[in-house]
Amino acid sequence: MPESAAQQSLAEVPLTELVACHECDLLMRRPVINDGERVECPRCGYELYSHRPQVIRRSLALVLAALLLYIPANFQPIMQMTMLGQTSHDTVWSGVLGLYDAGMQSIAVVVFLCSMAVPLLKLLCQLLVLLSICLKIGRGYGFLLYRIYHHMREWGMLEVYLIGILVSIVKLADIAELSVGFGLFCFIALLLVQVWLEVTMSPHQIWEALAGEDARARH
Repeated sequence: MPESAAQQSLAEVPLTELVACHECDLLMRRPVINDGERVECPRCGYELYSHRPQVIRRSLALVLAALLLYIPANFQPIMQMTMLGQTSHDTVWSGVLGLYDAGMQSIAVVVFLCSMAVPLLKLLCQLLVLLSICLKIGRGYGFLLYRIYHHMREWGMLEVYLIGILVSIVKLADIAELSVGFGLFCFIALLLVQVWLEVTMSPHQIWEALAGEDARARH
C-alpha cells in the first residue's frame, strides 16, 4: 500500500485504535493480543506492550511483599562492626543520622530521600493504584497517583545505596571485624522484589485497567 494511502486510512481510524512506537514514532493500528503475547514495532523491533496474565494480582502481591521488607531493610542492622574493642550496629537510618550529626545535612537529606522516602512513596502509590483497580473506586486518583509514581521512578536509587554498602564492607574488612546483619538480606530482597515489580507491573495494562478498558488485567 502506498504511504499516502496508508496515512489516509490511519487518519480515519479512531485514536483509541492506534498506537505509536516510543522509539521510531511509527503509527500503526493497535493489534489485539492474548495473555502472554507481546507487540513489537515492525520497523525497529521495540516492544510496544505486552499482556501478562493476572498482572494486578501478581503486582499487588509483590507490593505487599516489598512493604513488609521495607521496615527490616531500613531499621535492622546491615552490618556489625567491631574496631578497637568497640562494636556498632549500622542501619540505613543510623547512616542518615550519622551524616546529619557529622554536619553533612544536605547529604543526609539526599540519602534519606533516595534510599528511604522515595522508595516508600513509590510503593504506596503503586499499592493505591492497584487497590483502585481491584475495588473499582477512585479511578481519577489512581490516574494521578500513577503519574506521580512515574515522576518518582528516577529518584529511588536503592541499587546505588547497595553498591555503597558493599564497597564499604570491602574497604573496612582490613581494619575492622565485620559481620553481615539481617538488614542487609532484607535490603537485597527489597531491591529484587522492586525490580520484579517493575517488570510485572506492565504500564500499558495498568493504564488500560485504570480506564476500565482491560478487564483481563484484574483476573
